[in-house]
Amino acid sequence: MSAVYTPTRYKLTIEDYHKLGEVGILNESSRVELIEGELIQMAPIGTSHVWAVTRLNHLLVQTVGDRAFVSPAGSVRMPPISEPQPDFALLRPPAHDSKPPAPHPENVLLIIEVSDTTLRYDRGRKLRLYARSGIQEFWVVDVNARVVECYRDPHDGTFRHKTVVGKGGEVSIAALPGTRIAVDAIFPEA
Repeated sequence: MSAVYTPTRYKLTIEDYHKLGEVGILNESSRVELIEGELIQMAPIGTSHVWAVTRLNHLLVQTVGDRAFVSPAGSVRMPPISEPQPDFALLRPPAHDSKPPAPHPENVLLIIEVSDTTLRYDRGRKLRLYARSGIQEFWVVDVNARVVECYRDPHDGTFRHKTVVGKGGEVSIAALPGTRIAVDAIFPEA
């Protein structure tokens, strides 16, 4: 009697992912991220995306001041098999004048994905990943619809609360009371 073998996918760990960089298989121009053990090629960056990211970076830095670190295009480690690279992560500042905290979910106040061509992916797989990892607040900045979708209160792989804010509205960061960013400032009139 022959044994039946069922092939399974090999899931990369965060350590495997970093080793690929150390030995030169991946480099800064590779434009991949580790999602649930798989290397995912990131979408090309279009002009609308660049302008929304640039404006949002300026607004976030002004708005949060010293209350958080704005990490644009950095990675967030979600052991053992995910290290996404959101457009922004707001990180909790260190208690003292020391090195900033490691980019892990417990140090993240907010993750933001700016979406034009990746909207379905960001609302689907990325949203579930962030919710399962305990990210307390996640925004999808929809460049095409010119709205910000705010997701809060993760539970069982999704977020319990969703708010969509468009023209004339403001978004606030739950972990930083008093913060307000006008949606119109992210998407100025052409």
